[in-house]
Amino acid sequence: MKLTWFGGTTMRVHIGGSILVVDAALAPTGVSPAELTGGADRLLTLAAGEEPVGPRTWRPRSAGRLLDETDAPPVECWSIGPSALVIDAPGEPPLVILAAESPMLGRWADRAVVVLLGSNGTGRAATLLDRHAPRLLALGLDAPDLDRAFTELPPRLDGTGLLALEQGLAVEV
Repeated sequence: MKLTWFGGTTMRVHIGGSILVVDAALAPTGVSPAELTGGADRLLTLAAGEEPVGPRTWRPRSAGRLLDETDAPPVECWSIGPSALVIDAPGEPPLVILAAESPMLGRWADRAVVVLLGSNGTGRAATLLDRHAPRLLALGLDAPDLDRAFTELPPRLDGTGLLALEQGLAVEV
């Protein structure tokens, strides 16, 4: 999985052999729409557009037999609340993208990679970590909020990795 954050809620995600772009229409000034969406398999929006599922009852697909893999869609995307997506791809941990308060997630969240975008990221991250222990927490926040996060969150991590996303730079997860 490779994540590239462009600012705000705009991201490019390489996962499960597909390229997904989140909130391309909200890309910051200076980001070329053609470069952002070029080669994308799917354009997503955080605010709406994906089929909703219950975040507590949803489960990632189990690894299927090779014969079955050709019938299943390689990447599935679901809305798990306002400004919240979960992306499921075979062989990858679930990817959760949040630009609002985290809904209560199921036990599957302990294996997930969670990306927090937008404002009040430190407070939202603290709430998330009080409920769940994801594999990785990646933060796409403004500099003051990011500094606060790296000061306040480490005592709450309990094995969760913490990563700062930098605008325009890809991170392999």
